[in-house]
Amino acid sequence: MSKNNTLAHFEPVNLYEFEALAKLKLPKMVYDYYCSGADDQYTLQDNIEAFRRLRLIPRVLVDISAQDISTTILGVPSSFPLIIAPTAMQRMAHHDGECATARAAAKNGVIMTLSSWSTTNIEDVAKAAPNAPRWFQLYVYKDRDVTAKLVRRAEKAGYLAIALTVDTPRLGRREADIHNKFSLPSHLTMANFAEDDGREKSHMEKSSGSGLAAYVASLIDRSLSWKDIAWLKSITRLPIIVKGVVTRADAEIAVRNGVAGIIVSNHGARQLDTSLATIDCLEEVVTGAQGRVPVFVDSGVRRGTDIVKSLALGAQAVQIGRGVLWGLAVGGEEGVDRVLKLLRDEFELALGLCGCRTVKDIRRDMVVRLNELPLQKKHSFGLAQSNGQLHGMNNFSNHSRL
Repeated sequence: MSKNNTLAHFEPVNLYEFEALAKLKLPKMVYDYYCSGADDQYTLQDNIEAFRRLRLIPRVLVDISAQDISTTILGVPSSFPLIIAPTAMQRMAHHDGECATARAAAKNGVIMTLSSWSTTNIEDVAKAAPNAPRWFQLYVYKDRDVTAKLVRRAEKAGYLAIALTVDTPRLGRREADIHNKFSLPSHLTMANFAEDDGREKSHMEKSSGSGLAAYVASLIDRSLSWKDIAWLKSITRLPIIVKGVVTRADAEIAVRNGVAGIIVSNHGARQLDTSLATIDCLEEVVTGAQGRVPVFVDSGVRRGTDIVKSLALGAQAVQIGRGVLWGLAVGGEEGVDRVLKLLRDEFELALGLCGCRTVKDIRRDMVVRLNELPLQKKHSFGLAQSNGQLHGMNNFSNHSRL
């Protein structure tokens, strides 16, 4: 069967299947850029496996005839506890790119986070979906005037928060990008940077290795430190959320520096390989936050059950990036809409089967790690180690590690 026939006749029913279809549609360089992790990709695999090591313990005979899965995130109503994570260069996946994602976010009542490295600019995304609640993800450039300009534009365009990425003073070594000599396709630009910011910021020159690695090395500020939180707060009234915290110690420092929220993230396993899976870091970060700011988590979320597990361990919401990209690649705005509805339906079902009517009913004792269970309890709960197979995906064997 040809690729086109596969796309026309196969209806994906989970995120793994969306990814398989996206792989058929996307150029190899683009798919590899979106899906790959750093070095040997151990953390990439473990981000998924760590969720599988967590098992849910349901309660029964609870009236779930009326469920409400909505929540509030930094004062913003959300239809369910999910935020679209920032992912760069979305027009490589679909010609409507970030605008399609923003419209789908508005339709589903969830927050979208726009990347600094978007291929549609801050203002055009806001115009495309004026009713979509939006955050802006920020990389800090060596030229602080360029950084300040981005922040002020986001604030003027109605973005609600700045998500400061703190785990990328240098770019992780992504071997697929080196092999492919990754570069932004010539018809696209880093749209948030005008010509007066310098061509080197809006364009990615071809390189003997990864063009993005060369871009980051030449332009991103390696001197970024905790003192710069104060600088950032001095140039905007927007709340500052730090993205990339994985330890209790850093969470405590973040709170002392007046951040409004913390995102537990390992950058989708694209920075430091062999670092811990984010879901394994979550409780430590929640402890460090001391209940003073909300904690969110990304990296590895693929199912509605993953959202339940994350909330049971203390997150207020999850962020999802790659799944949105796969939906975008498969069907543009409609594809993203389908991905969000799929996750929403999975979450609502899992919540109900756990005996919860609302998000507030989720409790820590609903989830347990397999290695914390005595052998007899493993048997009594019918738990067994995952064999790594993805049910219903035998035709797409490449995806068990993603």
